[in-house]
Amino acid sequence: MYALRNKVQLIGKLGRDPEIRLIDGGKKKASFTMATNESYRNAKGERVTETQWHNVVAWGKVAELTERFLLKGKEVAVEGKLVNRTYTDKQGQRKYFTEVVISEMMLLGDKSAEAEA
Repeated sequence: MYALRNKVQLIGKLGRDPEIRLIDGGKKKASFTMATNESYRNAKGERVTETQWHNVVAWGKVAELTERFLLKGKEVAVEGKLVNRTYTDKQGQRKYFTEVVISEMMLLGDKSAEAEA
């Protein structure tokens, strides 16, 4: 059960093209945002969709696949872990954020539409 302590799985669409960087002797890092949607009916019976945005990071081989196949708007399933980080901005304010560091991903969506694009 140890492997289940910090595991996240998301299905959503990229909010922007991945940003690719080379770090520490050529290791690749890919960063992008991803939107997930959840729909439900409110008390009035109206359908409501809530969108959550996630900061996503991939390293190494997964970053290479990200660079090669992912673009803004593509639907993807990712699996990884949550990582909390902090930094101090230029004004001296301490900032906190959470990102999903992915270990696996799967492209989703209509394959015939991808072939036409």
